[in-house]
Amino acid sequence: MKKINSLLAIATLLLAFLPSVSSAQENDTPAESTFNFSGTVDTYFRTSFSEDPVAPGTSFANLNGFALGMANFIVSYEGEKSGFVADVVFGPRGSDAVFGSVGNSSELVNQLYAYYNLADGVTVTMGNFNTFLGYEVISPAANFNYSTSYMFSYGPFSHTGLKFDFELADDISLMLGVFNQTDQTEANYDRYTAFGAQLGLYGQYINFLGGSGYAQIDYTGGFDLGDQFFLGINATSASLEGDTGFAGVALYPQLTTSDSFSIGLRGEFFSETDGFGALVNEGDADNFSLTLTGSYTSGNFIFKPELRLDSASSEIFAISQTETSSSLTSFVMAMIYSF
Repeated sequence: MKKINSLLAIATLLLAFLPSVSSAQENDTPAESTFNFSGTVDTYFRTSFSEDPVAPGTSFANLNGFALGMANFIVSYEGEKSGFVADVVFGPRGSDAVFGSVGNSSELVNQLYAYYNLADGVTVTMGNFNTFLGYEVISPAANFNYSTSYMFSYGPFSHTGLKFDFELADDISLMLGVFNQTDQTEANYDRYTAFGAQLGLYGQYINFLGGSGYAQIDYTGGFDLGDQFFLGINATSASLEGDTGFAGVALYPQLTTSDSFSIGLRGEFFSETDGFGALVNEGDADNFSLTLTGSYTSGNFIFKPELRLDSASSEIFAISQTETSSSLTSFVMAMIYSF
């Protein structure tokens, strides 16, 4: 309750400055309002080199043969001081992305929020928005690798609540928020309140999400190591009641070879304790995966061939009806169109 009262006090203080802020902005030249329609469509082929094709236990790109991703349509409006985003998804990837929806009314809602610029560098947002934790995102066009990591798959996908974003200085930002139960889109059905924070420093981000019986701290960032070489980094640790949880680290080296082609590798180590459920239901387990992805771009079209190698501490992959294995090799070929 002390945390909630503190957040409400911040909101009240910021709202108190609205009259003076409005007066100052009336003297400025009004910014041009913009209305946008964008989105993506993706489809793919996936197989594993085993008798019974199986997929790694991560989100998306986990269907066999020729398969569908999702159609994603985003309508947004950016006014002088306020705006909104309405983001809906269709298809298997979209269903997986909004798995926490309880009522039929929100099964297609990926994001739905409105925002207001309280002052220069201060924005308040309320609604449902994709998570601020992690290196990867739901959109297949925004990720370099088409398949996703274990850290992304078992972390939060979205939050419904209220957040304040502060631009403290050039390349320094702060976000503070209060949310419903993670991944519940429509409302707070569990009477569970979560708190989030993000500190951004020159392209590096420290993230925190916590609530009743849950806490996760996450680092997301990267460095340009040359004109054509970028190294992305993600590290996270999450703990739940009963000493269960997970932790992991991933490196994302990416090399741009031409205006239309780049190649990237994701190396991820993921570990869970006390039967978290990502790898095993009892005991401890870990998995190391290497994902090599090529990305060819022509206009709005993206073609991504991908080879993935998973190696686990337990035989968690059912490679046939009678056999399990601790390793798995998968191949994915994806086509993405963004507009």
